[in-house]
Amino acid sequence: MLINLGTQRRRISLVACAVQMYFVLTFGAAECLLLAVMAYDRYVAICNPLHYPLLMNHRVCIQLVTGSWITGIPIQIGQTYQIFSLSFCGSNEINHFFCDIPPILKLACGDILVNEMFVFAVAVLFVIVPFLLILGSYSKIISTILKLPSSTSQAKAFSTCSSHLMVVVVFFGSGTITYLRPKTSQSEGTDKVLSLFYTIVTPIFNPMIYSLRNKDVIMALRKFLSK
Repeated sequence: MLINLGTQRRRISLVACAVQMYFVLTFGAAECLLLAVMAYDRYVAICNPLHYPLLMNHRVCIQLVTGSWITGIPIQIGQTYQIFSLSFCGSNEINHFFCDIPPILKLACGDILVNEMFVFAVAVLFVIVPFLLILGSYSKIISTILKLPSSTSQAKAFSTCSSHLMVVVVFFGSGTITYLRPKTSQSEGTDKVLSLFYTIVTPIFNPMIYSLRNKDVIMALRKFLSK
């Protein structure tokens, strides 16, 4: 995709398009699961701090991260294969920045109801379920924080969650609207804008959002801005 953008060569083979879609979907699914794992990590740290070393030891962390990356692989392979097994007729121009599910399905001939239902089911599994787990974790976290005796402790606890919450809102918000809302002929422009958020904007801002919690980074930023 970067080569095509740099050279203005706006062509891609069917196989390359399928590979591109697979990696976009796999990375997206892994991101959703990793955000849910991070919410669980904050839940344990705030709600069960004494058990944190036991519940979130090195082995458990590796298992959670590995599971987040591996879980989506077979499902996304199946989804990509199902989509590219369709018959395509008419225009072969993809009205999008990359090979995403909605614009590819619009090029397919015949009935795509089964494919749309499968896309919806996968979106529920990798978007809605992790998002509900995150909401459950933060409901417990907020309840615990509000019970803390001092406002200083409450502010410190909230600050540990703020960066993660910002990423969750941007990533899940754009992803949910893209894959779960009803499709219309006027939704193509909206899909393009939303795709920029969960494929480009969120990854770019992730390091900056999480780095703002680092005191050394904040001090360096203040010195830079004061010059």
